[in-house]
Amino acid sequence: MMVHILVADDDDSILKLITVYLEKEGYKVIPAHNGNEAIKLLETEKVDLAVVDVMMPEKDGYEVCEEIRNFYDIPTLMLTAKGEKKDKLKGFESGTDDYVVKPFEPMEVVMRVKALLRRYQIQSSSRIQIGQIDLSFQQKEVTVNKQPIYFPVKEFDVLYLLASYPNQIFTRNQLIDKVWGADFTGDDRTVDVHIKRIREKLKPLQSGVAIKTIRGLGYRLEVTET
Repeated sequence: MMVHILVADDDDSILKLITVYLEKEGYKVIPAHNGNEAIKLLETEKVDLAVVDVMMPEKDGYEVCEEIRNFYDIPTLMLTAKGEKKDKLKGFESGTDDYVVKPFEPMEVVMRVKALLRRYQIQSSSRIQIGQIDLSFQQKEVTVNKQPIYFPVKEFDVLYLLASYPNQIFTRNQLIDKVWGADFTGDDRTVDVHIKRIREKLKPLQSGVAIKTIRGLGYRLEVTET
């Protein structure tokens, strides 16, 4: 399935340059020339990742990143001429996942994009059926024996990741890195709390799966019935 990347920059030369390099890698580029156009495209187009310039007319990159953080679950790479620590902090607070300072080598953008897509690799498959559970990534929906069960986004992401690799052990640090990202500043107890809540939701249901604690290592999802 082709990856669709939104590239938003009011500088046509930079927009074309990034487009050429991303298309060489086999990605489909959706161009936007300002923040408003970027937000409208997010509403109408399939977008897997966004590359967003900070200084744009109508809506700046910070506002676009906040929109993505609030309404879309996709990674964001911010482009900016600003290299000050406070500007980077504002970018991360707005919801960006990574940050490239202009001037940059186009291949640096390509490599950052690839790294973000790897980090979000749990999105590569849109639907999983395991035991009596059906998970839809795009809708963030879980059904057990065709009964819908509500999971908050992070609980869903943990379950989806474990279900993507049944019987594979994930350490707490691996789960944090893949679900919360490398910049997560909390502790590994966050994982334990989410696992506990997932188990509480699944326990009264005949889900056909169980999340096992592997002492000293981490967690894995096992199929208990077929």
